[in-house]
Amino acid sequence: MLSDMGNRESMVTQGTLFTVSAPSGAGKTSLLKALAEQLSGIQVSISHTTRPKRPGEQDGINYHFVDTDTFIAMVNRGEFLEHAQVFGNYYGTSSTWVKETLATGLDVILEIDWQGAAQVHRLVPASIGIFILPPSQKTLHQRLNHRGQDEDAVIARRLAEAREEMSHYVEADYIIVNDNFDVALDELRAVVLSQRLSLEKQKQRHIHLLEELLS
Repeated sequence: MLSDMGNRESMVTQGTLFTVSAPSGAGKTSLLKALAEQLSGIQVSISHTTRPKRPGEQDGINYHFVDTDTFIAMVNRGEFLEHAQVFGNYYGTSSTWVKETLATGLDVILEIDWQGAAQVHRLVPASIGIFILPPSQKTLHQRLNHRGQDEDAVIARRLAEAREEMSHYVEADYIIVNDNFDVALDELRAVVLSQRLSLEKQKQRHIHLLEELLS
């Protein structure tokens, strides 16, 4: 039996990296915000972007807003775990922030498009991919119109590209259809909790307990 009883405490283990992708209007941002408020031990990454701010958005909270020259310089310095160009704007995730956050035991969620998710999965094979889909194209169109923040031409372009984007659902580990928000949130929470309860995570987290139980 272990002599140091303090070692019975759960050990800090590496957090899990999740990527969450979806077409614009599928509701992923609202779902992730609700998940972070409901579930402890998880952080949603704040991406860098060259996209202009939308009404109500704040630098350092919604995104790290930078100009194109600054973004390209960061790419050249190798500061991004992944980066992609979407609808004419650049998006990227800080590799240092992700590495340091995971090391503290926190789970990290990257809200990124399918291109970024593919980059992350190549670099971090243990990452878990989640794809969120709308219940129908009609619903997707209604949600984009309801925002009231984009011009008709922008909405039309996003709808035209949504089918191609959604075809990449096959690259994810889990699919969630956001028809009923509360149900989709429960399903998203279940995915995160299932990873925390995996054999490898629990072996690391409770190594001393397991040794004591089997001694």
